[in-house]
Amino acid sequence: MSAAGRMADLGPRVASGVVMIAAALTTAWLGGRWFTLFWLAAGLAIHWEWQRLIGGSRQGARFAVGAAALAAMAAAVDNAAPDIAVAIAVASALAMAALAGQGLRIWAGAGALYAAALVISVLFLRGSLFAGFEAILWLFATVWGTDVMAYFGGRIVGGPKLWPRVSPSKTWSGFLIGVFCGALAGMAVAPHNAAVLPLFAFTALAAALSQGGDLFESSVKRHFGVKDASRLIPGHGGVMDRLDGFIAAAAFAALVAFARAGYASPAQSLFFW
Repeated sequence: MSAAGRMADLGPRVASGVVMIAAALTTAWLGGRWFTLFWLAAGLAIHWEWQRLIGGSRQGARFAVGAAALAAMAAAVDNAAPDIAVAIAVASALAMAALAGQGLRIWAGAGALYAAALVISVLFLRGSLFAGFEAILWLFATVWGTDVMAYFGGRIVGGPKLWPRVSPSKTWSGFLIGVFCGALAGMAVAPHNAAVLPLFAFTALAAALSQGGDLFESSVKRHFGVKDASRLIPGHGGVMDRLDGFIAAAAFAALVAFARAGYASPAQSLFFW
C-alpha cells in the first residue's frame, strides 16, 4: 500500500480502534446482559467470517445453526451451566461438519469450536463470583500489551523471522519483547496482593499463546488464500483478525481457572496460587 493509501486508512483504523476498546472496557465493567451481548455479537461475527472464509455448501444454514448454538451457549454460561455450553459447542461442531459436506467437514467443525471458545471463555470468567472483572481486564492488558509491543519491538530490533511462511513480518525479537511486555501489562492490572512470581509466569504463557493464536489465524487465512477474514471493521479487517490472540489467551485462562477452582469463583484462582 502506498503512503497516501496508508494515511487514508489511518483515520478509520484509529476511530474503529477507539470504539472497540471503549466498548470492550465499558461492557466488561458493566457485566451482565451488556457483556453477554457484546461477546455474543463478537462470536457470531467470527462464526460468520470463518464459515464464509472456508466456503463450501449450505453457508446460510451453517450460519443459522451455529448462531442459534452460540446464543444457547451464552444462555447456558449465564445460568451457571458451562458444561451444557460445552456440550452444545460439540453438537454445533458436528452439525457444521455435516452441513459443510465432503472436504470441509473438519474446517467447518473447527470454526464452530473456535467461535464457541471465545464466547464460553469470556462469559465463564466474567461471571465468576470474585475477580470476574479483574480477570477480563487482565486479559485485555496482557493481549493488547503483547500485540502492541510485539509490533514495535519487532520493527525496532528486527532479526530472524518467527515463522516467515505463515507471517512474513513477525520476528523472534518482536515475539519475545511482546511476551515480556504483555506479562508486565497484565501484572500491572492484577490485584495488588496477587502471587507475583507464579502470576508473572502464567501471564507470560498467556501472552505467548496469544501470539500463537495470531499465527494460527494467519495460517488459516493463508491456507484459504485471503488477506483478511472480512471487512466488518473499517481499517482493521475482520473481527477474527482482531481477536485471534485474545481467543487463545481467553480459552487458556478459562481452562486453567476451571482446572484449579471448578465453578467456585474460577477467575480468582488465576491470581492467587
